[in-house]
Amino acid sequence: MTTTPKVTVVGAGLAGSECAYQLAKRGIDVRLLEQKPVRRSPAHQSNEPAELVCSNSMRSDNPESAIGMLHRELRELGSLILGSADAHRVPAGDALAVDRDGFSAEVKRRLLSTGRVTLVAEEVTTLPEGMVVVATGPLTSEALTQALQPYLGEKLYFYDAIAPIVSADSVDMTIAFRQSRYGKGGGDDYVNLPLNKEEYVAFVEAVRNGAKVTPHAFEEPKYFEGCLPVEVMAERGEQVLAFGPMKPVGLTDPRTGRRPHAVVQLRQENRDGTAYNLVGFQTRLSWPEQKRIFAMIPGLQNAEWLRLGQIHRNTFLDSPRLLSADGSLRAEPRLFFAGQMTGVEGYVESSASGFWVALSVVARIFGKPFVPPPAETAMGALYRHVTGEVHVEGAPYQPTNVTFGLFPALPERMKKANKRAAYATRAQSAFASWKQSFEGRDFVPATGDVASPVMGANQ
Repeated sequence: MTTTPKVTVVGAGLAGSECAYQLAKRGIDVRLLEQKPVRRSPAHQSNEPAELVCSNSMRSDNPESAIGMLHRELRELGSLILGSADAHRVPAGDALAVDRDGFSAEVKRRLLSTGRVTLVAEEVTTLPEGMVVVATGPLTSEALTQALQPYLGEKLYFYDAIAPIVSADSVDMTIAFRQSRYGKGGGDDYVNLPLNKEEYVAFVEAVRNGAKVTPHAFEEPKYFEGCLPVEVMAERGEQVLAFGPMKPVGLTDPRTGRRPHAVVQLRQENRDGTAYNLVGFQTRLSWPEQKRIFAMIPGLQNAEWLRLGQIHRNTFLDSPRLLSADGSLRAEPRLFFAGQMTGVEGYVESSASGFWVALSVVARIFGKPFVPPPAETAMGALYRHVTGEVHVEGAPYQPTNVTFGLFPALPERMKKANKRAAYATRAQSAFASWKQSFEGRDFVPATGDVASPVMGANQ
């Protein structure tokens, strides 16, 4: 009698979908449990896996940026998420932005095409038997949180907010102009709404004074610095927005021939170009106030809002304390955790986490050592964050995107302009060696009934 290795993955977001796909590609049957449409979090609308919520952008594709390096590494590994994103890319300068619906449909198609992933609509209220990967993201249900509580102890959390989406044909294009900063990626992928100084000051004042959705009295707001609500930035100083999401650098208003005092950028939301999101405009303003205040932005006076911003709580673990180096829970080693719940922030970072946890689970099942990605790589730098290798002792653990601050220092001092290229070159070398080290391994279970899974890219 033969048996096939089986794993349950809880959560069909980006990390869970990536993890399930990579496990299936390596000869493991997966039950992928997703609570939608049985139950929804406040931020989700679609029934499909890998739903994109905060933005449709996976940020810069520049191979010398930290996130661009992570893009490249995941592509080389045959990532489900990067492959699906590339198949449904929409114009966004040097950023990797996607058509949300097409992207999610592609993820689902590729998952089911493996023949080993069973997608089950079910709210998980108790922990399944056997080996489990928990990839429920920052909006883990209260019931599952309670089931995990005996193992996790104190919960950590912060607040995140999602940006509004506007109908493209309701934007006044006699005011707006198309242009990317410094002409990147083709030069006209973004729609820009210029503000003069008086308009900007009035807008900031309105944002400061607008009615906000407030958290419960017993919850202290903790915001992720990389995704701050616009009103939090406005409260920090009158010019903070002008140096943040409303910065005008690299843009010239063709009507005046000059750089505006401030701009609001709109980024294409879908392949058809019928919807745009307000870049960097995550908000906890109430919906009536959003309609009133955002109508003050030149070009949006008659805006049709396809989605207004909202706020939700994000939950994450103290991963360096709770998780082992292979991503399993110290208190219950059959449980693995992946994605934003572990303290990685961002779509691509969550996918990377799901990928390396899949490798770890494969290693566990087939009795092989888990070889994590090298610290010099983008994936390895992020892994160092989750394991606590880069943290100052005693400092609180906080979520982060992949940044050069997570990488080991370069061996010698150099000009700032040369550092990114040096990081990228070093990462490519380390990544190539690591990838070669696990490709072609005999990950064959003791029963010998499963064909040797290939550890390299397999799309």
